[in-house]
Amino acid sequence: MSLAGLHVAAFESRRGSEMERLIARHGGTPHVTPSMQEVPLEENRQAVDFAHRLITAEIDVVIFLTGVGAETLTRIVEQHLDRDRFLSALADTTTIARGPKPVAALKTLGIEPTYRAESPHTWREILQLVDAHVPLAGQTVGLQEYGISNPSLIAGLEARGAHVLPIPVYRWELPSDTGPLEENIRNIIDGKIDVALFTSANQVNNLLTLAENNGQLDALRAALQQVVVASIGPTTSDYLRERRLSVDLEAGIHKMGQLVSMAKEQASVLRDRKQKLASILSAAVRSEKEPSAERPWENSLLLRACRREPVTRTPIWLMRQAGRYMREYREIRAKTSFLELCKNPPLCAEVAITAAERLGVDAAIIFSDLLPILEPMGLELTYGQGEGPVIHNPVREGEDVQRVLALENIDALHYVMETVQITRAQMPDTMPLIGFAGAPFTLASYSIEGGGSRNYLHTKTLMYRDPAAWAALMERLVQSIALYLNAQIAAGVQVVQIFDSWVGCLSCDDYRKYVLPYSRQLISALPAKTPVIHFATGNPALYPHLAEAGGDVIGIDWRTRLDTAWESLGSDQGIMGNLDPTILLASKENIDAAAGDILQQAAGRPGHIFNLGHGILPQIPVENVIHLVETVKTAAHQ
Repeated sequence: MSLAGLHVAAFESRRGSEMERLIARHGGTPHVTPSMQEVPLEENRQAVDFAHRLITAEIDVVIFLTGVGAETLTRIVEQHLDRDRFLSALADTTTIARGPKPVAALKTLGIEPTYRAESPHTWREILQLVDAHVPLAGQTVGLQEYGISNPSLIAGLEARGAHVLPIPVYRWELPSDTGPLEENIRNIIDGKIDVALFTSANQVNNLLTLAENNGQLDALRAALQQVVVASIGPTTSDYLRERRLSVDLEAGIHKMGQLVSMAKEQASVLRDRKQKLASILSAAVRSEKEPSAERPWENSLLLRACRREPVTRTPIWLMRQAGRYMREYREIRAKTSFLELCKNPPLCAEVAITAAERLGVDAAIIFSDLLPILEPMGLELTYGQGEGPVIHNPVREGEDVQRVLALENIDALHYVMETVQITRAQMPDTMPLIGFAGAPFTLASYSIEGGGSRNYLHTKTLMYRDPAAWAALMERLVQSIALYLNAQIAAGVQVVQIFDSWVGCLSCDDYRKYVLPYSRQLISALPAKTPVIHFATGNPALYPHLAEAGGDVIGIDWRTRLDTAWESLGSDQGIMGNLDPTILLASKENIDAAAGDILQQAAGRPGHIFNLGHGILPQIPVENVIHLVETVKTAAHQ
């Protein structure tokens, strides 16, 4: 692989020529423009005050974040105080170096740092180090800063009882001549840049600042979504994400050569993926501009029921209609893992369409799973034996929420959008396609529990003990799920279902306090013209509250009668359900009776979609599922 044919932007100042040579050596066309100039704070009273307090033993710990900062601080201090006294006091104080550069700078000054933060040398590693070795309660901590303050580090130190004394030693200003940087911004906005390399948070800050000054910030942000963004390390990546910019690549070693080499290996594939995804979504947007009459699925039984319009018969589709109970699915699964299948769009389309055709249902649902969205959000997901999901780095404490990333684009989930596109293209035009996602609470529960749970102990502990962390987690999930579902809609689904499969563990009061606002926010972020099925299981008392949160149709389980649930929802609400899946293990006579009872409860009212109260079980004979579909489709519509 190489950078051949790719235009690569970088924002180096001191090492611009070196970066330009690296890009060219790997075949890329470099667009390297300085983004900042280092301006020492020579008249720096804060630094001098710090030095006085250090000499008089008022400082307990000093944290050095950069090598240049350690050297610059010493130069500033020696203009006002005796250099040897300052360095002697520093040698007698507990010192923490963030990485190899401050270690080297301190050694040059004759100081051996007391502690060194582990790789990848971010503020998180500093906090882990002090937790292990340096009690901070009641301590005064001098924090050498560089350019931009790190509020997360300061807040973490203060949360551990420290009094933090920031020591700014220099600032990063825009270059004296901003013309080249402005040209690079225009190149990005005009789509002339394929890859953008960032080696510091200050570069990001100055790029965005200049764009904002010139009224180009929104255009730059939008354009960067189509560019492969590569970061030199976690600190720069964190800052990019704080500014709502996605990171496509992150160097494992904090070196320019490693960054460019990594871009060489992966940027071309990522650029092509971004372009393909943009093509899928733009094609769907163009299609949506066609008159509704030109889209046959608009008059389908399912969409009419979602709009609570009269239908000639009750529409039916089934949750998990493509699954292990079906031979065709098992044959495919024998050749691939579950997660690999979810990331193979042609196979996903085959599985979904085969199931819909074999059963004769009125809609297809994309083949995917609730949890892959959590991978690009920073959670490590695998599926164990029996296809049970396991999250290996669950969110257990409030501070763990900080590593859950809100999605800024759906590049990492490109395979789902490709699945939507392929499935839609291979289906009959008259049949609607359903997309789906997990609800905020259910995804939060998976993220916290790390897998299945009977009592949701960890979820409720975080929810009750740390409402601020719970709110932060739910807000990140809402942002990500809304982006994900809107992309599915843009790619070609006609209906979306939101699965709150685990919310039945909550009381009504807890649902209203901890869940309803976020579910409502999510549903409000979806297009009003796209029907939303809001499904939950486990606690029938929650259904009126689900309806309050939103949704054109409320999906219910078998633990309540359909007519009772519909009465609690109101006549202006559609309803989906609600056959107990285990009925399909019984005789066909039992299936006919149970299905007939549900249809009788619905009484032909507009807005009913027949479904199970949960997914089809693996043990159920496919013949019984087909029989159920035929029974519902041939039943007299009252």
